[in-house]
Amino acid sequence: MDIYQIKADLKSSDSQARMRALTALRSYESEVAVPLLKTKLRDPEFLVRSFVAMGLGRKQTPEAFEALIDLVKHDNDYNVRAEAANSLSLYGEAAVPHLLQVFRANRHWLIRRSILAAFIEMPYPDILLEVCIEALADSDLTVQEGAVDGFGSLAGKPEQAAGLQQLLRLVSSDEWRIRLRVARVLRRFNDADARDALSRLRVDEDHRVVAAVLEGLL
Repeated sequence: MDIYQIKADLKSSDSQARMRALTALRSYESEVAVPLLKTKLRDPEFLVRSFVAMGLGRKQTPEAFEALIDLVKHDNDYNVRAEAANSLSLYGEAAVPHLLQVFRANRHWLIRRSILAAFIEMPYPDILLEVCIEALADSDLTVQEGAVDGFGSLAGKPEQAAGLQQLLRLVSSDEWRIRLRVARVLRRFNDADARDALSRLRVDEDHRVVAAVLEGLL
């Protein structure tokens, strides 16, 4: 799509046309794409703003970075803020303090899960451990599950022992979903304590937890 058509479609009343235009900006240099992406930061459709967030993650400039910080902190839709968090994580170390701030300032499960997932992909296991410990105290079970996944991703890293200790405490969790998640990630640890914990979970009172342990033996 040529740039003139993109500019015209960005002004269209049809949200599908605006999203097509934003997608077409992928093939343009940041100098062209970022200013046009920013024109839709306040678009009335949350899907359009989500496309903006994705585009700003691909076109990494200081201007795009600042726009993402604005989205992740101030957009009125949690889906957009979660997408902005994903894109912000692509900026690496510079994004870390902002992601930590947003994680601690928000209690919405989608934002917190998105930031947890982002830190799992980023090369900062020490920060991931810290965030996962905080996430375990969340009242939302899906956030707690994200923390378990994060602890599991510490296998083979310097923070492995600390992550494993957190997982071992959760073997006796009252929530079967947490015990199931623990059963799935413990197999990543080549450790006698992890094997002992899996033996306990193999005779768990919930058949779904037992099934998760047995899956790892196949």
